Amino acid sequence: MPSNAGTTRLVIVESPAKAKTISGYLGPGYVVEASFGHVRDLPRNAADVPAKYKGEPWARLGVDVDNGFHALYVVSPDRKQQISKLVKLAKEVDEIFLATDEDREGEAIAWHLVETLKPKVPVKRMVFHEITKPAIQAAVANPREIDRDLVDAQEARRILDRLYGYEVSPVLWKKVMPKLSAGRVQSVATRIVVERERQRMAFRTAEYWDILATLAVAKPGEGPRTFNATLVALNGDRIATGKDFEPTTGRVRPGAGVVHLDEGGARGLAARLADQPFTVTRVEEKPYRRRPYAPFITSTLQQEAARKLRFSSQQTMRTAQRLYENGYITYMRTDSVNLSETAIAAARRQIVELYGERSVPPEPRRYTGKVKNAQEAHEAIRPAGDNFRTPGEVAKELSAEEFKLYELIWRRTIASQMTDAVGSSVSVRIRAVSSAGEEADFGATGKTITDPGFLRAYVESSDDENAEAEDAERRLPMLVKDQPLTADELAAQGHHTQPPARYTEASLVKALEELGIGRPSTYASIMQTIQDRGYVVKRGQAMIPSFLAFAVIGLMERHYPRLIDYDFTASMENELDEIAGGDHAAVDFLTSFYFGSTNGTGDQAIAHAGGLKKLVTENLSEIDARSVNSIPLFTDDEGREVVVRVGRYGPYLQRELPGGEQAAPSGEGEEGGSQGDRAPIPEGLAPDELTPEKVHELFLGGGGERKLGDDPSTGEPILLKSGRFGPYVASGERKSSLLRSQSPDSLTLEQALQLLRLPRLIGVAPDGTEVFANNGRYGPYVKQGDEFRSLDSEDKMFTVTLDEALALLAAPKTRQRRAAAPPLREMGNDPLTEKPLVIKDGRFGPYVTDGEFNASLRRGQTPEELTLEQASEMLAEKRAKGPAPKKKAAKKAAPAKKTTAAKKTTAAKKTTAAKKTTAAKKAAPKKATSTPKE
Repeated sequence: MPSNAGTTRLVIVESPAKAKTISGYLGPGYVVEASFGHVRDLPRNAADVPAKYKGEPWARLGVDVDNGFHALYVVSPDRKQQISKLVKLAKEVDEIFLATDEDREGEAIAWHLVETLKPKVPVKRMVFHEITKPAIQAAVANPREIDRDLVDAQEARRILDRLYGYEVSPVLWKKVMPKLSAGRVQSVATRIVVERERQRMAFRTAEYWDILATLAVAKPGEGPRTFNATLVALNGDRIATGKDFEPTTGRVRPGAGVVHLDEGGARGLAARLADQPFTVTRVEEKPYRRRPYAPFITSTLQQEAARKLRFSSQQTMRTAQRLYENGYITYMRTDSVNLSETAIAAARRQIVELYGERSVPPEPRRYTGKVKNAQEAHEAIRPAGDNFRTPGEVAKELSAEEFKLYELIWRRTIASQMTDAVGSSVSVRIRAVSSAGEEADFGATGKTITDPGFLRAYVESSDDENAEAEDAERRLPMLVKDQPLTADELAAQGHHTQPPARYTEASLVKALEELGIGRPSTYASIMQTIQDRGYVVKRGQAMIPSFLAFAVIGLMERHYPRLIDYDFTASMENELDEIAGGDHAAVDFLTSFYFGSTNGTGDQAIAHAGGLKKLVTENLSEIDARSVNSIPLFTDDEGREVVVRVGRYGPYLQRELPGGEQAAPSGEGEEGGSQGDRAPIPEGLAPDELTPEKVHELFLGGGGERKLGDDPSTGEPILLKSGRFGPYVASGERKSSLLRSQSPDSLTLEQALQLLRLPRLIGVAPDGTEVFANNGRYGPYVKQGDEFRSLDSEDKMFTVTLDEALALLAAPKTRQRRAAAPPLREMGNDPLTEKPLVIKDGRFGPYVTDGEFNASLRRGQTPEELTLEQASEMLAEKRAKGPAPKKKAAKKAAPAKKTTAAKKTTAAKKTTAAKKTTAAKKAAPKKATSTPKE
């Protein structure tokens, strides 16, 4: 679209990739520049607060709660350079178009840009749902004003989250552990995961049996000759299945009225049914019809990408962001299942081309969303443009993960406009009478699909990996009532009830969506936050809560239950939606939440409790830190209560001694305190794996304290313990870590004695100095004075002779500098500095560097998934903090000057300095001086 003659327009988008794509569609007269996301935010710390506000009582929050919740916004340090560039450009153009995303976050960014740039030229809001040439040209031709209701809703959400985090997090610091965080949505998400783990911990498995019969028809006609049927009833009473057992006891539910078969009962019945005739007693056939799934919204895209592609929520959204910015799909943060008329037409045309006329229904399909308060006016996520490009047409243009996600979106969109899948389902009952006169009923079901319809293009996956796919057929023979059958095989089969499955990112997003908690733009960040905070770890796809999460959620449930109540959290989302719609005032909502005024808005339970501020300050003294950090497990056979304590150095087990003696206070390390038995919990052990058997193993030999015997020379007991840095042996004041080649399970008394004698005196050299063998950070070594040499095995520490040690020490040091390892990944040039960015592997894990500044990857980030924009932002933050202070080199002693001051050095000072020379100087090897730069 050509610009008016002589008019220059500045178009501001959020990312460089988006800027590059859009600039290609606008032509001369347009300057397209990126803001790099948010340009202003509340202060992150005290250093961000401008000097004139530092004395204000509300500066800590960054929100003046006493004056209409006025927010103090500061330009992010890593955005200042870009803001300066935008200010300069704004002075050189005639008009500004703000082309940030059309949601609350995008609207707020547009408003912050106006507030920051303070332009003197007209400013217009430009919105679009896809980055294609027609969409961009239409957006330029039809601009609008900034929607202040959307801005107010985003600002209220940001302030709400700041108040929640800054008021509740300090409680966690004081009562659980420093540097923890609480959040309005993250705490609720953590609670969901913790509650599921509690269910698993309380679960008691049950065993039940049934019989699988392989039945055959006498005269096979249409369909297979044999099929499988399962025992479902005995003498008219239903056979117990998994749903009939109580999860916490493993017993049959009272009043279930079922027959609980054990192994003996099932095998005996199978034997009594052998060679008995089987007869069909009932055949029910029903038509089968399955409608297509709605097009993707943000949450369903994350769920399906997790199930089918094993993508994390963050990976899905990063990949979708790239597809959107490069014009392949529509906007990916949406809770609308609508498709535009042009999209429906494009899908129907493509279905005819690929699958034929019969695959298109007479009328286009319209979908209604199930998400409560879907607030954004976007389309569903679909391929961009008025004519969809097939996956084959874009394959060469996309990376592997981009292609997989694009194909998923394309298939789902096409399938949503196809015909139903139709067929028939059959339910059959078969009876046999055992040799003892027992009536045994068997059941079988079948499904036949006569027209797959939309299933040709797309089949949705399930969170249950054992669930049958919807396009799977189970074909039965043609059966009629009273038809005789014979049993080819009767096999008794046992089953065990299973605990409820752990959440995956996909199922947790689904749970949050069903509860009305969170919004499309927040799901991925919630998943990442609860992992970054150490509340949840992923094992494969499963999300496992840490014991730290148990302590935090336990505190919140006991003292602030409303703050993690599902309905309350959802109601806050609803009120934010009402603010976005112009139906509520943000100040009234925030006042009610924070101060507790009851004026018709806000949650009444919080309001009557005096608001958040009163809630977190008045009850603080009532919170018992020891109780909060203690998670009860069970009482052992000796009457001792076994609990998990959350301490400074991680979780550990503790049991009270007989007689009720209390163990050491929570927060002490594994070696702190002497009362009660303790055992550290190995890293990676899930809470539900702390069974009585596992706990017993940990106390006896898997890391707890264990007596190996007595030292024959001192008579003191030799104990095997496990501490913060791993297993070690101790006797009296002596301690020694186990060698890398040794296992706590197989350590003998003789090996422990060897360890406790380290450092071992090998002998005395001819010059009178002692020669030692010892084990250090870099392995076994021999040492004489300040000289040391490595040994090639740990065994040599106990066998090396004086002559061998002296020969090693006499040889020159051979210090081979290792070749620098190649980078893990080359990322391209930093959009801000143009410096090449690479990811390297360092001593503390992978990090991104531009050669001058380094930034470690955060927990959960992988070198493969990190985007260029993320890397640039991480380094910008490091750059804003300035270079790390260099360690001062030790000053060399200056030569003594013949001055009056020098003469005042007394003999007493010389004596004191001499006394500072310790025997320890002889003991340890020098540390290596070359470490990777990080």
